[in-house]
Amino acid sequence: MRAADSLARRLAEAGCRRAFGMPGGEVLTLLDALGRAGIAFHLVKHENSGGFMAEGGSHMDGAPGVLVATLGPGILNAVNVIANAWQDRVPLIVLSGAVDADDALRYTHQVLDHRAVLAPVTKATFTLSAAEADTIADKALAIATEGRPGPVLIDVPISVADAPAGTARRRRARPAPVAPCGAALDEARAWVSAAERPLIVAGLDVLTDRGEAALSRTARRLGWPVVTSYKAKGILDERDPLALGGAGLSPRADAILGDVVRAADTVLCLGYDPIEMRPGWRDLWDPARQRVIDVHAAPNHHYMHHAGLSFVADTAASLAALTDGMTPRPVWPGGEIASARAALAETFPGDEDWGPAAVIAEARAAFPDDAIATVDSGAHRILLSQMWTCARPRTLLQSTGLCTMGCAVPLAAGAKLADPAREVVAFTGDAGLLMVAGELATLAEMGLALTVVVFVDARLALIDLKQRQRQLPRTGVGFGRHDYAGLARSLGGTGHRVETRAELRAALAEASASDRFTLIAAEIDEDAYDGRL
Repeated sequence: MRAADSLARRLAEAGCRRAFGMPGGEVLTLLDALGRAGIAFHLVKHENSGGFMAEGGSHMDGAPGVLVATLGPGILNAVNVIANAWQDRVPLIVLSGAVDADDALRYTHQVLDHRAVLAPVTKATFTLSAAEADTIADKALAIATEGRPGPVLIDVPISVADAPAGTARRRRARPAPVAPCGAALDEARAWVSAAERPLIVAGLDVLTDRGEAALSRTARRLGWPVVTSYKAKGILDERDPLALGGAGLSPRADAILGDVVRAADTVLCLGYDPIEMRPGWRDLWDPARQRVIDVHAAPNHHYMHHAGLSFVADTAASLAALTDGMTPRPVWPGGEIASARAALAETFPGDEDWGPAAVIAEARAAFPDDAIATVDSGAHRILLSQMWTCARPRTLLQSTGLCTMGCAVPLAAGAKLADPAREVVAFTGDAGLLMVAGELATLAEMGLALTVVVFVDARLALIDLKQRQRQLPRTGVGFGRHDYAGLARSLGGTGHRVETRAELRAALAEASASDRFTLIAAEIDEDAYDGRL
């Protein structure tokens, strides 16, 4: 067994079934080893897209994503998506080819220190050794998946990949879930039982801990309303009267939700990771005036907020410790939660004749509750993240920590590959699509029947809006209105250009029945987002 085989075998043991990237001569042994281990390699047009495809699949099956990049320009192309995985808490194993250490002493072409480049945006970096290939693989998987997940680099020198692997097999036991205990728990239970206006602010750690079912049960049993970060949308079915939706990006939504937060007498931050949130969420609650309990996967080194009680613990186990045996009591007697839900619905209506809200409303009506939606960064993302109702978690995928553009189409591709029976729709602005236009060909080559909805306004709309709010001239935000439907057809898909609800409805129906990818170019005004975000 080669060292590359030992590495690939451990990845397959962890549930990895897909790898993405663009090969070079330095990773050919790796590709062969992945295939022998039952991990299919998918060629993409850019390493950045490969990382997002790996993430999309990881959200569906729970296994870490795998990205393969050759040395030099290959791994450097992937820096953005690796940093995204670091900030968005995505378990990603990055495999890069490398020149052998002895050769690097007297050879400089494409030689650079991959580990030094990626150290600031990874949880760990390794250089594979043949004798300990299995150990390194096991360490990488443990680090990538435990605590707050993230990316781990394994640099694979050319000769090491082909060298005979060591025979040792070492498996570290996963840590058992930790629950609060002691005097701090007693105090927290007293706070919870006395709450009259309680609020749960839930985040991505809940999903990492697989605590969504426990949260839903507890919130409904006690009648506690729930606000989530965007990546935690659907932890509580957003059709539930207790669900206040996602927060952290829309100033209009946060104005409503901020009033609820400030009115709460008890705030339970459950797996809440403020890396998704904007400045308006700094110190939004006051531990000197409110009872604030923080249950999270990592100590508070961010100082975005503070709490009266803090537990680095498993979210599901903590909920049980905090609330088991507690008798429900009437909460929020003034009807504030129903009023907030009504205000949010009124602030983000879907009844306009045409525009971005109409596009979102028509698409939400066309797709089933369990459909997977992905959304790129931009003005449309802010609006869609408020309007798109999630009945379950991990049904709206986006970049929320790094907020990088060009993610929606590859995220959708990875999700569809991992769960082909689910309907998948990607929402992107025209600028974001142009960044990854080559991946439309990848959709066709993979035979993926998914839908891509493009908001065509020929603008970097969010930046344009910010310029105008500051009364600055429009600079560097405009570009041409291109034939995106024609582009899709030229690359093996179906393309539609729509300007009305009726045209969009017909295009969505046709896309649902298609056996190839469909791109729908929704033409909207360049100032269509004014007053909506």
